[in-house]
Amino acid sequence: MTSAQIDGVRTRLWRGGRLVAENYPLADVSDHLADDAALVWVDLREPDHELLLALAEELGLDPHAVEDSVAHGERTKATRYATHTFITVYATRLESGSPDSGGDLASRLRTSRVSAFVLPRGIVTVWRGDAFDVDELLRRWDDNVDLMVHGTPTLLHGLLDVVVDGQFETIEQLDDAIEGLEDGLFDDHAQTKVIQRRTYRVRKELVELRRVVLPMREVVALIMRHRAEHGNSVELDSWYTDLYDHVVRATEWTESLRDMVTTVFETNLSLQDARLNTVMKKLTGWAAIIAVPTAVTGWYGQNIPFPGFGSYGGVAASTVVIGVSAGTLYVVFKRRGWL
Repeated sequence: MTSAQIDGVRTRLWRGGRLVAENYPLADVSDHLADDAALVWVDLREPDHELLLALAEELGLDPHAVEDSVAHGERTKATRYATHTFITVYATRLESGSPDSGGDLASRLRTSRVSAFVLPRGIVTVWRGDAFDVDELLRRWDDNVDLMVHGTPTLLHGLLDVVVDGQFETIEQLDDAIEGLEDGLFDDHAQTKVIQRRTYRVRKELVELRRVVLPMREVVALIMRHRAEHGNSVELDSWYTDLYDHVVRATEWTESLRDMVTTVFETNLSLQDARLNTVMKKLTGWAAIIAVPTAVTGWYGQNIPFPGFGSYGGVAASTVVIGVSAGTLYVVFKRRGWL
């Protein structure tokens, strides 16, 4: 049975930097790996556990690494074993949706765990979910086919580069979302509750993203140290240096977004307090203005004779007192910005 006939399995074989075979049977993988001139890629998407165990036994993969590739909640890491290196990273994608929708607090962040068994002459990738674009990975390998002569490091670089670029795109989308929140803070027509819900959702998405982005720095650093120790070809050094720079930038950008969303959250609370103070000042001012006619009419309503008692002159005098007093208070409060 060819690998093309097994759902979710893809294979490739290069020799001398040229692609010579695709979707060949999994039974041939070990034979190709034994060929010093061969470069092998095996891709398993959501593989059956028995299939993975059988392939691991054939290739001599460490049992602990195999279990880590299927375990839930595994963290981003790179572990070196006697015959291979095991790497776990997470591809990310932010689902599209209306940024103004405050009715859904569920996270839009989607992650796909990508595990890789890095062998001397090949790489086996195991992944789940829909956030990893394997077609983009193949396109990058095809665009840099001249680098295939350098073997497994080329395949690994392409894999990590696709993952890091996907994380960069997700970070950029979250940055745009936070900028939208900042604009909404000072919009007099924006609904405070909607901003609060959007801020909470972005904050939750950012926390989830940090968990998979921050450890990438250690993963790439370990790979670069391993290359330096074994004296691998210097032609790929600049490629890995550029990859490490992207990882550092993603880490720093993620940290800055964390500070930004915290600032948005605190600013929103401060603005609510300021708006409440403004409302209270206005209510207090109007209460003072209304208290004047209340006091005057109450005074003139007493049951004892007073100047103008029983005549239209008394009504006119009370009206003048009310108008002048209330008008004076209005002008004073208006100048002080209380109204």
